[in-house]
Amino acid sequence: MPPESDSRLEHARSASSEELKLLVHEVNEDILLELLENPNLEEPHVTALLDRLDLPAKVLGAVGEMRKWTANEGVRLRLARHPRTPKRIALAAVRQLFLFDLVRLSLLPSAPADIRRLAEEVILTRVPHLPAGEKLTLARRGPARVAGAVLAEGYPQAIKLALGNAFLTVSQVLKVLAKPATPERVVIAIAQHPKWSCQYDVRMALVRNRHTPVPVVLAFLPNLTLRDLKEIVKLEGLAPHLHGYIQRELARRAEGARKPARPASM
Repeated sequence: MPPESDSRLEHARSASSEELKLLVHEVNEDILLELLENPNLEEPHVTALLDRLDLPAKVLGAVGEMRKWTANEGVRLRLARHPRTPKRIALAAVRQLFLFDLVRLSLLPSAPADIRRLAEEVILTRVPHLPAGEKLTLARRGPARVAGAVLAEGYPQAIKLALGNAFLTVSQVLKVLAKPATPERVVIAIAQHPKWSCQYDVRMALVRNRHTPVPVVLAFLPNLTLRDLKEIVKLEGLAPHLHGYIQRELARRAEGARKPARPASM
């Protein structure tokens, strides 16, 4: 190695805290690796380093192997979200994150998709054991799957927050309605919600759900297609009263179809 290169590497190992502020922007991978051995390297230097999207995977991996830095939450979050972090390091970092850093990670578009999904899954394993205050926060601003999980639990104060969550999707609402254990109060809240009760697929799911209030079912039936009504009425386990309402709606439509059209006025 040329003497000049030796000198630069030595400087990276012994640079002062002020000099490190500039050196963390160095392009040379070997110099960046030497920086990690510098006793003057502190958390702000490491976080500035990890904020670089062009940081080599080898450097990210080296940081992830150093317990001194992975004990720091800010470092763990940056390792987890960086698109170049070696997968093993990123997965380990995700599993050690605090709850609301997991939320931030799961909603971060620049983070790898599999890492975002893992963050959601880790949150979901924690949801049943969380205190009420944290569940309310997740209901209000958690990702779609998490908001759906909190909604399905039926904690009274969380229902309205979850249904108003900007990330909640129709698919998650449908999953909640499909769960046999979903409390009646959740079904009623969805049926009365101005956004979700207007969705055709949600109305279909509400008609099938045994907890949906009868007046709501009767209001929805005329707006469902004939084909969907015929499919619903064939479902096994459909509540007898729902079966009866649908049969009457089918009969009403059949009767309407048999009536001759009125002649046009002259």
